[in-house]
Amino acid sequence: MDATWQPGQLLFVGFEGTQCPRPLAELVAAGRIGGVILFGRNVDDPAGVRKRVAELRARAPEQTPLCVAIDQEGGRVQRLRAPWTEWPSMRRFGELGEAEWTAGLARALATELSECGIGLDFAPVVDVDSNPDNPVIGDRSFGRAPARVATQARIFIEAMQAAGVACCAKHFPGHGDTSLDSHLALPRLPHDLDRLFEVELPPFEAAIAAGVASIMTAHVVFEAVDRVRPATFSPDVIALLRERLGFDGLLFSDDLEMKAVADHWEPRHMVEAALGAGIDALLVCRNFDFVTEVLTRLERCRDAQLEGALGRMAAFKRRFPGPSVPETPSGPPYPEHAALADRVLRGG
Repeated sequence: MDATWQPGQLLFVGFEGTQCPRPLAELVAAGRIGGVILFGRNVDDPAGVRKRVAELRARAPEQTPLCVAIDQEGGRVQRLRAPWTEWPSMRRFGELGEAEWTAGLARALATELSECGIGLDFAPVVDVDSNPDNPVIGDRSFGRAPARVATQARIFIEAMQAAGVACCAKHFPGHGDTSLDSHLALPRLPHDLDRLFEVELPPFEAAIAAGVASIMTAHVVFEAVDRVRPATFSPDVIALLRERLGFDGLLFSDDLEMKAVADHWEPRHMVEAALGAGIDALLVCRNFDFVTEVLTRLERCRDAQLEGALGRMAAFKRRFPGPSVPETPSGPPYPEHAALADRVLRGG
């Protein structure tokens, strides 16, 4: 089979421990996995991370380079910690509003990720933190004002992607006003379209204008658009993104193992619902049995169900084929990056 037409190119997966399991490595070598996402549980020392990522990327067929991704936002969510630079939260950058500091953060993150061979950062969070009781977004957001979040998101995306690392704006169409954590339950929001276009959507519009490579959906029901299905499975919600906002890049689901969806849909139904809604890439972040079940369903899909998504995945990988890792990385540690982080914490 032509490796560029492998349905599994639409699947991004995580794994346990610091060694990639052999069954997953074999799928990568066959071109049957599009990407791997790293978590703190996969990270030991810098040399180990670089070696592991290099081995994974070397296994993939040349026609379908493996994308290695990570959540490296700063604040509460950063998988690479000391000796890598530990960053303040995005809220801190939003509060200060210094464009050069936000751009400096994005460039620094791109350097630290590139030197590990990581080519996609599932950042920035562009949700507007409009609910003080939100248990999952909070200071991961740049702020509570849509214009501030939009401005900071644009600066971050332009700087990181100019440095060669792809961004993913999340969580469409907005997870900032929920009082439930979609890792644990299925949130529902009653906002009408006027409210969405006033509060939740401007940061996504800014991200698209900045040329963001990818966007991730929220496992949240937006009742004014679709009373039954969360955004990840809703053609009507995805139509807002594709048709109203004009996004033609790669669209990720959030992790399909999260309880917001896993407690209500079986894996086989998730694949059909996500692809039918317009999702391009499916995330399964831990359980290998879940990975194989999703992969089996993908490989049973008709060509017509996969064509658009595979085309967007191929275009994404041409645009961001993965960084070239220098023979002698400049860190960690990265003194200039640490100085910027300290300056931001101090506010000057």
